[in-house]
Amino acid sequence: MAEVFLDGLLDSLKVFPFLFLMYAVIEFLEHRTKITRQENLLRGGIAPLLGAATGIVPQCGFSVMAAKLYDKKLIRTGTVLAVFLATSDEALIILLSEGTRAFAVMPIIAIKFVFAVAVGYAVNGLLRREKLCDLEEDEEVHGTACGQDHEHDSRIKRYLVHPLLHSLEIFVYILIVNIAFGLLLYWVGEDTLSETLQSGYWFQPLVAAAIGLIPNCASSVVITQTYILGGLSFGGCIAGLCANAGLGFVILFKNTRQWKRNLLLVLVLFGLSMAIGYIVSAVMVCIG
Repeated sequence: MAEVFLDGLLDSLKVFPFLFLMYAVIEFLEHRTKITRQENLLRGGIAPLLGAATGIVPQCGFSVMAAKLYDKKLIRTGTVLAVFLATSDEALIILLSEGTRAFAVMPIIAIKFVFAVAVGYAVNGLLRREKLCDLEEDEEVHGTACGQDHEHDSRIKRYLVHPLLHSLEIFVYILIVNIAFGLLLYWVGEDTLSETLQSGYWFQPLVAAAIGLIPNCASSVVITQTYILGGLSFGGCIAGLCANAGLGFVILFKNTRQWKRNLLLVLVLFGLSMAIGYIVSAVMVCIG
């Protein structure tokens, strides 16, 4: 039993330096490029394309900004869906930190990007009469990583303290998943667990998409780490990560007057995520 906890701790510690490095780099790029300040990019004819491309960036700040713009009726429904579907929160960082599954990063990015763009243009086409408000010249809509504004922090806090704290938070989530999975293997047995997962193969996109809707970085960690450990199929992983919109829905549901619109958006995102998850799962079965 003690070996399960020790192995889980060691496996998690191996990832920590890479997590810290990547969060420091992302914090630097976020501050230098101000990618989440370019709200005008999401109002033109190529808005779904640009929204999906920016949503791929491994931080949830852009989904926060997109949600704010959508709530103010400054961008279209298809555009915000493209951003949400492309967002993966912590997933890409964890995959890149885990050498055994780093190869899955490019297929995940490609599938999510193409699907997000297709959905964005399709929904905007269906709702082409959707009315938008004008963006005031002096109006700014900010969305920083995970909804936190580090603009006025010192360089030490911005590039050292915040990445360190964020890395520790994700480290704890990964540790919990690793230990939980290790205990499951210890109690159930690897062969039994493998058979159970295979028998529930076609339920995984549904369950993963439901988990992905949880507006917390822990959901993307659980989905990604479970996939890395072999407990989740690639199709299930895609479904979960497509449904994971970071803190976007938290921002939307703050507007209680639009709860019907927000709930419908959640259901649409859930349905679309399940659909792409099942499509990918079927393709994986066909190609063996």
